[in-house]
Amino acid sequence: MARTSVADQFIEVLVQAGVSRIYGVVGDSLNPIVDAIRRTADIEWVHVRNEEAGAFAAAAEAQLTGRLAVCAGSCGPGNTHLVQGLYDAHRTGAPVLALASHIPASQIGTGFFQETHPERLFVDCSGYCETISTPEQVPRLPRIAVQRALAGGGVSVLVMPGDLAHRDVAGDTGTSTFITERAVAVPPQTQVHALADAINRARTVTLFCGAGVAEAHAEVMELAGRVNAPVGHSLRGKEWVQYDNPYDVGMSGLLGYGACYRATQDADLLVLLGTDFPYDGFLPLERTVQVDHDASRLGRRTPLELGVHGDVGETLRAVLPMVEQKTDRSFLDDMLREHCRALETVVDAYTNRVGDRTPIHPEYVADVLDDLAAEDAVFTVDTGMCNVWAARYITPNGRRRVIGSFLHGTMANALPHAVGAQLAYPQRQVVSMSGDGGLAMLLGELLTVRLHDLPVKIVLFNNSSLGMVKLEMLVDGLPDYQTDHAGVDYAAIAQGAGIPAIRVTEPGEVPAALADALARPGPALVDVVTDPNAMSMPPHITAQQMKGFALAASKVVLGGGVGKMVELARSNLRNIPRP
Repeated sequence: MARTSVADQFIEVLVQAGVSRIYGVVGDSLNPIVDAIRRTADIEWVHVRNEEAGAFAAAAEAQLTGRLAVCAGSCGPGNTHLVQGLYDAHRTGAPVLALASHIPASQIGTGFFQETHPERLFVDCSGYCETISTPEQVPRLPRIAVQRALAGGGVSVLVMPGDLAHRDVAGDTGTSTFITERAVAVPPQTQVHALADAINRARTVTLFCGAGVAEAHAEVMELAGRVNAPVGHSLRGKEWVQYDNPYDVGMSGLLGYGACYRATQDADLLVLLGTDFPYDGFLPLERTVQVDHDASRLGRRTPLELGVHGDVGETLRAVLPMVEQKTDRSFLDDMLREHCRALETVVDAYTNRVGDRTPIHPEYVADVLDDLAAEDAVFTVDTGMCNVWAARYITPNGRRRVIGSFLHGTMANALPHAVGAQLAYPQRQVVSMSGDGGLAMLLGELLTVRLHDLPVKIVLFNNSSLGMVKLEMLVDGLPDYQTDHAGVDYAAIAQGAGIPAIRVTEPGEVPAALADALARPGPALVDVVTDPNAMSMPPHITAQQMKGFALAASKVVLGGGVGKMVELARSNLRNIPRP
């Protein structure tokens, strides 16, 4: 049919941009948009139970596919719900467009029912936020918003009064193409030479890698081999660099493990590759060079001897011919031995007859899940202790993906992220590693999973506690307070929503319950009652933090296992030449 309204024209622009779905809650000022979708064959409305979840779902879809994803909220409370998910998307660099519908244009500024100021509200969580005031601004502003999201790797927000969406168009939509492939930053030769000189001068080198090494695994391994460098990683870098890595020394940061912290501190030169690692307390704050495709990130976490503006892969390919082969492996071998010792210590503490002990150790659940999950599974991970179990137990292989709110750190992201991941990849196994605190916060999204019959597998780590908050209190020397709460049978809730579910209280039941859930054709939830005292110690804590633990944590289990990473560490020891 002929396009006649601004809403029709807006949707036509999205279809031209390759958008196939919009996440949101219908109603009110969004009704013209929703009706335009109803009449358009190439796009669908995905009903969620909270607009926040819609923004998370869009963020996951955009992260996994690299394509534009869209969410929407009606005027007032409808679009203010979007904020949390949009912050997560924008900080992650996911290309997301949000439509923040507004009250009638004639009522703006009068204190009208549900009036907010979305053009102000969303500025901090977007790279582009503009208001469509007249039909003449469509399709131009939507096209600008789409391209800004795709080009900038972040969120664009368009504010549009609901009555404007009803109005007749001012002109033809026309056609337009959108640039989805971005140019690769090639470093200046002066910086390449300076990087080579710094690496060649240093007696010992450590490489610390983030998500920016996603397309440069081979180059990182070649450089590590050339200079006998231990290779550590951030949480976001784990999935891209830990597999097939004979130089691995683990992860740094609050969730870290192994020898990574010492390797970064003791090297003559620390090379940061594609990471914007925020925890400067884990960095040496000297003897550091950094390579990043975004020049604005250079030096903002730590003083630099040298900053290199370039894509990691392009930079390493340019510098490798200039890097001299180092012959002394003693630093690398010492770090590999220390890494293996560190992992074996916590493994001994956490795997000895763990399959027989109750309450169930969450590490055991994560370890079994890692064994049973598909080789190309997508794991979505709740903020908190689930981050720890994913970081230490989910084994990367170059095909698996791990999505979480790793930069914004909000609760309740895992299940709505899983919704977007599953819709983006219908044939792929998607596993939500949810904490009971996170699941409870957006519990309605169980209904979203059931409504759309999404085959998401929800593995619930149900410890009736806000575990990470408890840990934070203990670090500060405070007794934990209001972190524990009455147990809830989430399996019964899921079953009431029409989702097959099982509650597991005995460790011997864990393998069969997970295997059955993963094999089911539709959604499933495994509610595992886990030990609320299972926590994680970072690889380095201050004297003040240790004092806090001594005061408040005498009965709390600390450490946390590391799963199959100990096997990797042991195998890497075999790379050490015998005298």
